[in-house]
Amino acid sequence: MSESIHGHQVMQMMLESSTTYTQHSLKSAMVERFGANAVFHTCKMKNMDADALIEFLTHKGKFVETEGGFTTHSDKICSH
Repeated sequence: MSESIHGHQVMQMMLESSTTYTQHSLKSAMVERFGANAVFHTCKMKNMDADALIEFLTHKGKFVETEGGFTTHSDKICSH
């Protein structure tokens, strides 16, 4: 089994790309970067697929709405 990837890594990927995402394009970027079978976790949740992580981060207010989609900001990434 592969190592679980923290949601912070996904958010960092978003920051580095300076791209506006949709749910579909973010999932595609996650698959490209981490693989189709990647498993994700956060400080509160474990064993999520890409769709579940995107839903969780959306619910937690980690994304910033922009014209045509969303992005994130560094202050949305907790530092613990």
